[in-house]
Amino acid sequence: MTIRTVVAAALACATLALPASSPARAEAGPPPEIAAKLRELGRVVDPPHTGALYAPLQEHEPYAGVTVQRDVAYGPDPLQKLDVFTVQASGAARPVPVLVSVHGGAFIRGTKHAPGSPFDDNVPLWAARHGMVGVNIDYRLAPAATYPAAAEDIGAALAWVGANIRALGGDPKRIILMGHSAGAVHVATYVGHRALQPAAAPRLAGAIMISGIYDLKADSVGDAERVYFGSDPALYPERSALRGLQASPIPLMIAHAELDPPVFVAQFDELRTALCKSAKGCVRNVELAGHSHMSELDSINTKDTRLTDQILAFVKQGR
Repeated sequence: MTIRTVVAAALACATLALPASSPARAEAGPPPEIAAKLRELGRVVDPPHTGALYAPLQEHEPYAGVTVQRDVAYGPDPLQKLDVFTVQASGAARPVPVLVSVHGGAFIRGTKHAPGSPFDDNVPLWAARHGMVGVNIDYRLAPAATYPAAAEDIGAALAWVGANIRALGGDPKRIILMGHSAGAVHVATYVGHRALQPAAAPRLAGAIMISGIYDLKADSVGDAERVYFGSDPALYPERSALRGLQASPIPLMIAHAELDPPVFVAQFDELRTALCKSAKGCVRNVELAGHSHMSELDSINTKDTRLTDQILAFVKQGR
């Protein structure tokens, strides 16, 4: 372990002001009426009902002061598309950080943008309104595309960002990759397997994983994971991201929701513990009190800043 690694680990834990065994709990959270409804829904993954709670709090197109470029191709497949959100700055401003977001959807569905819905536009829209360039990507889905297709698509999308984002005001040296649910799994796979990181892709300034699965094993692999990763358990150790995340030099942030289904909480705890015990050291780790699996993402770009406060701190501090 180098002196630099030791100092970085100490600063990460000091930033949280909590022991490694305890995740940080942000103070802001869901409005009381929404918090009550989330607890009533319980530990479920329920996009329609959760989205209905947060949609009235979200912006709807057209987004004032924000330029959106839709469906920019980063590869030949119809799903290899991305959206870019920028705010036109006055004068010759310095390039700004870039937040690249990867949606979830149980490996078989999901989209960066559903017309008429504020989700998942709310993520890059929030980024653009907070001093960044926001990028949302689509990727190939299972069962047509299986492991490691989505991670390969992340690499191709990042290569596009690295080559083109400066012209859009972004800094290719300050790219943060973020994924939620299945998107977090794909981000973990990309970060944890160096062989999947193409030479054309820029080095990441950080990666954020929200409610993902990082260690494939009997109690964490369900039907959705088997569709993407395969049904042979002998392949799971090699395809898991846990060991690679421990060794990766990329700064990490991990989060989960208090009302996540138990598997996501257990995976968060396992990854947090493994990172703290590794040479990498403790990373920014956050439990989103009062939130559920979907509300943690649906709340982005509202006054509910429980998650976004942590993201901003991570982007600004680089840890």
